[in-house]
Amino acid sequence: MTLAGLPPLAEVGFAESTWLQIVKSVLIFAFILQIVPLILLLERKLLGRFQSRVGPNRVGPYGLLQPLADVLKLLSKEHSAPRTAVPWMMAIAPVISIVTAVAILAIIPWGERGFWGDSFGLYGIDVSIGVLYFFAFGSLASYGFLLGGWSSGSKYSFLGAMRSAAQLISYEIALGLSLLGVAMQAGSLSIVEIVEAQGDLWFVVPQFVGFCIFLVAGFAETARAPFDLPEADSELVSGYNTEFAGMRFGSFFMAEYIEVVIISAIAAAMFLGGWHGPGPDALGPLWMLLKTFFFVILFIWVRASLPRLRYDQLMSLGWKVLLPLATLNVLVTAILVVTT
Repeated sequence: MTLAGLPPLAEVGFAESTWLQIVKSVLIFAFILQIVPLILLLERKLLGRFQSRVGPNRVGPYGLLQPLADVLKLLSKEHSAPRTAVPWMMAIAPVISIVTAVAILAIIPWGERGFWGDSFGLYGIDVSIGVLYFFAFGSLASYGFLLGGWSSGSKYSFLGAMRSAAQLISYEIALGLSLLGVAMQAGSLSIVEIVEAQGDLWFVVPQFVGFCIFLVAGFAETARAPFDLPEADSELVSGYNTEFAGMRFGSFFMAEYIEVVIISAIAAAMFLGGWHGPGPDALGPLWMLLKTFFFVILFIWVRASLPRLRYDQLMSLGWKVLLPLATLNVLVTAILVVTT
């Protein structure tokens, strides 16, 4: 018995490994929490360069404190809701978006097994169904958008929510099938084991079609340009988050950028070898971070380059092009896996 009259933690089934996993999860979340404002600043700087202007340069040296100013502005704004809204549901909606995005961060592998001791790698958890875990929480994120649009009591917000739900459903199938071919070649649904299987050859080579499908569907899943129909400013006055202000709006905004990081990290882990790269094993987290940032910059580049699609073009691309291609890719992969 301890001094407090309680048994040691190990005796009640709370092993030291559990403490380590909690610490790792908190550290990874804190890292992503700090990196999201930097990505926002990077996006605004790059968009300025793409559009032949300077970008933010007023707050702090070279505009580096602009994210801090944005956060302070959102914190100081008043929360308001229309008379036709459901206030408690408006409070829950952004929380759902944040929680589902943060939950996916736990399975992103930034380093190999043994990076922190004999049995623990630089990731929150390694579940045997990591790919299904990713899709499960990714699907739950749509409820945040739906509740946010419906509870606002606004026709524009509700229309944006319906667009968001239809878009997520349409592209999630192709997104899942694009990763199914990778899982079949690796022989596992664990993201850590999939990365380990790419020690000799990155899956972007044999699964190039799946890689392209994943990228396009990833843009649609995050509702980023040219697939930003749920937030089409010229049509819906910002869509599902029109009636949100302050940190409730900021929470939706933050969840969107966390999703960008997640899609980028999943693409790096599933197709570009994750932590594998030249040099010693200690550079593994650095390679994973660089590959993730490559996709983040690609998101920004595409936003600055391509115009928004029409809604009929969005649906046609998802159901008539990506879905048949993804299905064919899975069939060909299955034949090759069985015959070789």
